[in-house]
Amino acid sequence: MQTPTSPAQTEPSPCSATAGSPPPLAPDPVCSTGVSPRASSRVPTRRSTRDVDLVVVGSGAAGLSAAVTAAHRGLSVVVLEKADRLGGATAWSGGWMWVPRNPLARAAGIDEPRETVRTYLEHELGERFDGPRIDAFLDAAPQMAEFFHDHTALRFEPGNAIPDIHADTPGAGSGGRSLIAAPFDARELAPATLHKLRTTMRETAFLGMPIQAGPDLAAFLNATRSASAFVHVTKRMTRHLWDLVRHRRAMQLVNGVALIGRLAKAADDLGVETWVSSPANRLIEEQGRVTAVVARTPRGDVTLRARCGVVLAAGGFPWHVARRKAMFPRTPTGEEHWPLPPASACGDGLALGESVGGGVDHSLYSPVAWAPVSLVPWRDGSVGHFPHIIDRGKPGLIGVLANGKRFVNEASGYYDYVDAMLKAVPDGEAVCSWLVCDHRFQRRYGIGITRPFPLPFRHWIARGYLKRGDTPAALARACGIDAEGLTQTLATYNEAARRGEDPAFLRGSTPYNRKQGDPGVTPNPCIAPIEHGPFYAIRVVPGSFGTFAGLTCDEHARVLDADGRPIAGLYAAGTDMASIMGGFYPAGGINLGPAMTFGFIAGRHAAAQGTAPQRRSLNVNERPA
Repeated sequence: MQTPTSPAQTEPSPCSATAGSPPPLAPDPVCSTGVSPRASSRVPTRRSTRDVDLVVVGSGAAGLSAAVTAAHRGLSVVVLEKADRLGGATAWSGGWMWVPRNPLARAAGIDEPRETVRTYLEHELGERFDGPRIDAFLDAAPQMAEFFHDHTALRFEPGNAIPDIHADTPGAGSGGRSLIAAPFDARELAPATLHKLRTTMRETAFLGMPIQAGPDLAAFLNATRSASAFVHVTKRMTRHLWDLVRHRRAMQLVNGVALIGRLAKAADDLGVETWVSSPANRLIEEQGRVTAVVARTPRGDVTLRARCGVVLAAGGFPWHVARRKAMFPRTPTGEEHWPLPPASACGDGLALGESVGGGVDHSLYSPVAWAPVSLVPWRDGSVGHFPHIIDRGKPGLIGVLANGKRFVNEASGYYDYVDAMLKAVPDGEAVCSWLVCDHRFQRRYGIGITRPFPLPFRHWIARGYLKRGDTPAALARACGIDAEGLTQTLATYNEAARRGEDPAFLRGSTPYNRKQGDPGVTPNPCIAPIEHGPFYAIRVVPGSFGTFAGLTCDEHARVLDADGRPIAGLYAAGTDMASIMGGFYPAGGINLGPAMTFGFIAGRHAAAQGTAPQRRSLNVNERPA
């Protein structure tokens, strides 16, 4: 199986901020499947018609959560996936979910009041705090986790030591609010489902093998320093190489692909049909209610009559250039952005919702879930997007602008890093920064896609991805940044770093910072001097985990029309729903946690619309994928 890669992107041009609330947009010409602002139809136009209870558009965490929840309550469910693989952006993610007051945390003795979590969100979101939807999330999130953990193939591991990002905000949690799917053996999947399962993102895998942040990653970083770590890595690699020979893909699944694998297993167990290469082309309305979806399948168009409704969970619009141009800051052409989700996530769900009167929420603080990325030049000519999530917090690395100066606490949240970069880069300049380290750091931790010792890395210098200089001034010249500024910045940083301090940005001062650091470095796990040449740097640009701006919905995940009334029979979840976080990023996992929860809410609400009829076994000839 060929590992998916990210399409090449053009380099950014000088840019300025864009503002305004545009009207509904036509489909992007690059990634459109034919969905348009007037895509709904009153009458089915194809002979091939199927009756089901629920249709779900999209196979990421939100879509599969809705599908499994509804199927468990007796509904017949079809999931439509535009791409030829299941999993969407979730499969390429770290897989962490922010689920406050979850049952695993309570079992570990972390039983915080609901109001404490609500207080944190009230302060973090400010005027964009949406009381009804936040309350629905806080009530349903623990129920969601309990349902999946107790009644499906999805098993969780707790993140009891993972703190919220902003420790100085009232109500911030020091741990226990996060969950991740337990590792999953893909051999448990039916062969047909395994064939449809998306593989791990090429840039974040090692020889196609996903590595989980935490003990698994720590073992890989310490394989040459610890006997137990070496044994762990040897076992993992031996098993992985055997899987590549036998299955031509990774089978020891962790992170987001483990979440998708487990949800896919749960869907199979409950008889949910998952159709790949089958985009939803249009919605059908009858008497003011969404009653059907027309799917464009490999065997032709199929009209799916959905008795209990349709759930839109198609992954937002990170690859829709026209919407990016209209909504993203510092993106004058729409090309100045490098998203991490698969290229199939380009606004189809939003266009479908708009076609029946739904609207995209333009009031969020940010329309996009920022992430710092570097552009990876692969040998085949494609350009990948590497997310800088872990390396920024390790001791001995700083981020600088073109003037050679720091601008942010690099160990803080990935969203915060890009937000600060956007604000710090002067108008008219390309928005970018450089992560700078020395040889000791690169060999200890790696930087970007360059791996630590004993793996080679100099080919990345030859490809231009990793810049090198024997001195800070030489490195600055290689990067095209101010040499005097970088030299002075490193001198100032190093003088305090030798004492484990960072008076300029207080790096290592919060529990979240320290969680990202190296516990073996004292007195500050996030601070070490940068003084052992040669020196290295990687150029970082604005990317994202997906979009925040989605369809306006209520606390039941129902899509609302321009007058704030629910559109009967239509739900949205994941990034097709406007983020309940108002465009802010208060904690890791605030995309997947609400996605799973509102998928659960949508599936539960749809199932409550009536008693499902006896589920019918389908002839194989009726299954288009």
